[in-house]
Amino acid sequence: MPTFPFQQVDVFSRQPMRGNPLAVVVGADGLSDAQMQSFANWTNLSETAFLLKPTDPKASYRVRIFTPSQELPFAGHPTLGSAHVWLSQQKMSPSGDIVQECGAGLVRIRRDGDRLAFAAPPLTRSGPVDPALMERIAKALSLSASLIEDANWCENGPDWIGVRLPSRADVIAVKPDYAALAGARVGLVGRFDPALDGDDAAFEVRAFTRNGYEDPVTGSLNAGLAQWLIGTGVAPESYVASQGTVLGRAGRVHVDKVGDDIWIGGDVVTCIKGTVEL
Repeated sequence: MPTFPFQQVDVFSRQPMRGNPLAVVVGADGLSDAQMQSFANWTNLSETAFLLKPTDPKASYRVRIFTPSQELPFAGHPTLGSAHVWLSQQKMSPSGDIVQECGAGLVRIRRDGDRLAFAAPPLTRSGPVDPALMERIAKALSLSASLIEDANWCENGPDWIGVRLPSRADVIAVKPDYAALAGARVGLVGRFDPALDGDDAAFEVRAFTRNGYEDPVTGSLNAGLAQWLIGTGVAPESYVASQGTVLGRAGRVHVDKVGDDIWIGGDVVTCIKGTVEL
């Protein structure tokens, strides 16, 4: 049975086991779709990534990203985690940006000290959410209509719906009814009150998946929220978002608008390193 280098990393946190975990298999070109899906199902993490040789000459590497049940064209924390593992396999540190090839195309990744950041992909859908759908979401989250300040599609691969609440406390207090929420990916965002919440972040974020669980720290959602919030003047061009608080995590997502690009960054730490037989 072939043996592959393997790492499990934690993304969007400097502290191991306080961010969002990702399994990464290196040199996975010989694996079939079924083998990749089977292993991702076994790890039972939100995503498992497989590093392969690029097919595009502009790319540094290619990655395929699987949830326990399906392949994704793009996801945020697998992008940063995969880049971290790819860099660990290089004999010499490459200069310039890293270019990831994935199902959504080419994604640029830059290094900012020890932190990595990806350029947010364009939104494939934005704008107001249908009132009937918003009514269902509000009921599933036990939110009164008066508490929802705004809502917007933030689709960039995953079909996130962003919902803005007045405060971090309002976001943390939400208790979702996943059965009522079924079929919708919903991201909540609310402002920090520096006097109550501290000043190490500007917003609290929560991500409710369409599969009935809360994601600890979500790069794709934060990318979509950043484009919406910065575009409407709600957020400054540089800020930090907190995510995972309710789950006992300490995720921090660093957002920076540079020119026309919005960069979504975070720390990555390696927790497990070894080999896997597949």
